[in-house]
Amino acid sequence: MYTRFLSLIIFLFFAKSVVIAQKKVEPIKVIEFSGMVFYEGNNGQPAPLPYTNVAVMGTSRGAAADIDGFFSFVALAGETIVFSRIGYKTVEIKIPDTLRSTQYKWIQIMTEDNILLPEAIIMPWPSKEHFKQEFLAIDISDELRENAQANLAEEKLKEIRYSVPVDGRETSSLVVKQQAVDYIYTGQIKPQNIFNPLAWKKFIDAWRRGDFKKKDKK
Repeated sequence: MYTRFLSLIIFLFFAKSVVIAQKKVEPIKVIEFSGMVFYEGNNGQPAPLPYTNVAVMGTSRGAAADIDGFFSFVALAGETIVFSRIGYKTVEIKIPDTLRSTQYKWIQIMTEDNILLPEAIIMPWPSKEHFKQEFLAIDISDELRENAQANLAEEKLKEIRYSVPVDGRETSSLVVKQQAVDYIYTGQIKPQNIFNPLAWKKFIDAWRRGDFKKKDKK
């Protein structure tokens, strides 16, 4: 009886080994995840939404949509993709883990996320009564009026436009645009504007306007 029991144990052990060996280890499926990002334009029609962040949840992999709203990067089947952009609601989708193709295309429509903040009035006076007193006491002379008109002249505004540094919003917008361009041309050579006729036209127009002339400092 002991011999039969031992034989049964050995048989079950080898049977389990054979079953495990017959199981196929499925490789990780890599796919190309690409698509377009849209939003509702001013005319109610879908319009491309550039610079939208498209990333794999929990990782640093992903891409930013270009100026036409197009994106493309490598992902794995079954991963969760996150679409995010400031001013729009974040969207999460999951790539099916039963894909047979190596490509998966997706069109995402983003909706605005409006955040209303309470109204804040900032005044250099402690109260409206103080403001009223100071306002009525203002001496609006001809000299002040002439200075105001001179500061609003077209030449003065043009000078200020080229001399005043950019603010935080404009700077961040330029950085995001540059990052999007870098993502688009990753692994390849950027096109040279020296062969671009539109770039030459802009250069000639700027030269005719005198944008490259040195301005006398006052």
